[in-house]
Amino acid sequence: MTLTLKKTVCPPRAAMMSIEEIRRCFPALARTHNGYPVAYFDGPGGTQVPRIAVEAMNDYLYHHNANTNWAYPTSEETDTIIDSARRVLADFLNARQTEIVFGANMTTLTFHLARALGRRYERNDEILVTELDHHANIAPWQLLEKECGVKVRMVKMIPETGELDWDDFSGQLNEDTKLVAIGAASNALGTISDVRRAGRLAHSLGAQIFVDAVHYAPHQLIDVRDWDCDFLACSAYKFYGPHIGILYGRHDLLRSLDFPKLIPAPDSAPERAETGTQNHEGIAGAAAAVDFLASLAAGATRRERLRAAFQQLHERGDALITQLWNGLQEIKGVRLYGPPPGTERTPTIAFTVNGVPSIKVTKKLAERGVFLSHGDFYAMTVVERLCQTPHGLVRAGCACYTTPEEVDRLLACVRGL
Repeated sequence: MTLTLKKTVCPPRAAMMSIEEIRRCFPALARTHNGYPVAYFDGPGGTQVPRIAVEAMNDYLYHHNANTNWAYPTSEETDTIIDSARRVLADFLNARQTEIVFGANMTTLTFHLARALGRRYERNDEILVTELDHHANIAPWQLLEKECGVKVRMVKMIPETGELDWDDFSGQLNEDTKLVAIGAASNALGTISDVRRAGRLAHSLGAQIFVDAVHYAPHQLIDVRDWDCDFLACSAYKFYGPHIGILYGRHDLLRSLDFPKLIPAPDSAPERAETGTQNHEGIAGAAAAVDFLASLAAGATRRERLRAAFQQLHERGDALITQLWNGLQEIKGVRLYGPPPGTERTPTIAFTVNGVPSIKVTKKLAERGVFLSHGDFYAMTVVERLCQTPHGLVRAGCACYTTPEEVDRLLACVRGL
């Protein structure tokens, strides 16, 4: 008897899904706290998960759970699910199926990639990172200073605008640079950096480029071909999926890099970059999260539907962040950080209130059912440059399920502090 794998793809739509329809897909939005409906502004640290992604994980664990590459039905079904997920994530990134690597999270994958790249580097080769980045895109490269003697240079941010200092970038890039590691968007400030420009500059001197797209991925559609990046990493739990990471690598690079691996493990790309047994249910859930996003809008192909959905979500996010920024700006004692509305940014805002420690602010807001993040968000250098250590920042991020009414609630709570 042949089992039919459960389909998680939603049917094509005639128009963009309404915010009310989107919210019905997320069971978490029914939660209350202290009698208040919960408004989740913590998406930059991890979004809520739609029912379709959870059902895909349940279906895998209940009906197909096995290890891979063996000659019995559940193992063969697992192989099919993983292969299908690679195709889905390839559509998400505009990559090839053989260029999609799965792993625990972006941080783990970046350490793994850094170790492989480091085997090619020589003493005094250079790696360029930026002050805007999450430390998952700094620490793995700094480790290579100890392991193989490379030099890590750090490009400055401009504290007043929260943007990258491109003059400093150009000044630090040189013929010894082997890799540029840059974030597509700052998880602390929402700043979007010009990855395409960074790639052109890097490639002009023979360097490769690695992109941390974790914070960018939920808000704008990634195109690794248009960016001409060599490597890119993101995490599904930031775009409505489970806790799993995805690494894109150009096929020729994945095939040639000396990844740490067991001798019997596959030597073909992309499997050679995957260490040990993978999180199969997480892989199924990540694919379902992408298909959820594709289901929000119309289009002939998954990629076209994703493009249409992200365009609409970007417009909604711009409206929400303008509402939030303008509202916070009017509140006495609130200080905003990062680029204002109307510039290239994600719908994520960092702020402080009257010098009060960020944890105290978020605890007060949580009492009224408004959930935000506090601290440095592993973007420690950003917080240091803004002179906000040790108390950190308050961060509010809008997601696909955020409403104008929830933004109003957040503003009312801040006014009441």
